[in-house]
Amino acid sequence: MNSKTKRFLIKTHIITENDKLDNIIKKYVLPYADKDDIVVFSESIIAILQGRAIPENKIKIGFLASFLWSKVRKVPYGVGLRSPATMQCAINEVGGFRILIAAIIGGITRFFGRKGDFYRIAGKDAAMIDAAHTSPVSPFDQYVIMGPKNPQRVVDELTEKYNLKFAIMDINDIGGSWAVGFSSGINKEWLEDLMRDNPMGQGKELTPICIIKSKLYGKDEIKQIS
Repeated sequence: MNSKTKRFLIKTHIITENDKLDNIIKKYVLPYADKDDIVVFSESIIAILQGRAIPENKIKIGFLASFLWSKVRKVPYGVGLRSPATMQCAINEVGGFRILIAAIIGGITRFFGRKGDFYRIAGKDAAMIDAAHTSPVSPFDQYVIMGPKNPQRVVDELTEKYNLKFAIMDINDIGGSWAVGFSSGINKEWLEDLMRDNPMGQGKELTPICIIKSKLYGKDEIKQIS
């Protein structure tokens, strides 16, 4: 299409579990968002606000995690569950039996050349876990960050409360783009394609919010609001 979508990156302070999502929306979203826009949050910020960032040195590693973590294949977008701490968090999140079955079946199918079954079976809650040292932002460089809890419910509540469209997205730097929660009326595939270049970044940008001017469709112009 000829028109261009405008994506506005919102620069924030370092958000912690002591912040409140409503306060963040009032400070960083409402002054800039219009009724037909889409407000995108990174999944890690929602998780942090929910208290789901865990200091790595506070995670007690069990036998199963100690045994399984090295069996997970390396992934190009980060550590994933290939560390004792993230593996233990996955076990805590979805259960040891499910992780064990994922490891067994994933190992068998990988032998025959099929990749990704471990994470498909373990599920998105396990796949969204970010290892410590993934984020360069202190103090979260020393934290394992779980995926957000009930992201669709969070989006539904925000949509009703603020009469805006919201999405929570898990995006990486190699083309992975997943809307894990989104308001009714949003085209999931369109949104994932639009955000595939990861405009919010993986480094010290501190831009975990993106406002999409959704009346305009097509590829895009990016601006930053500090």
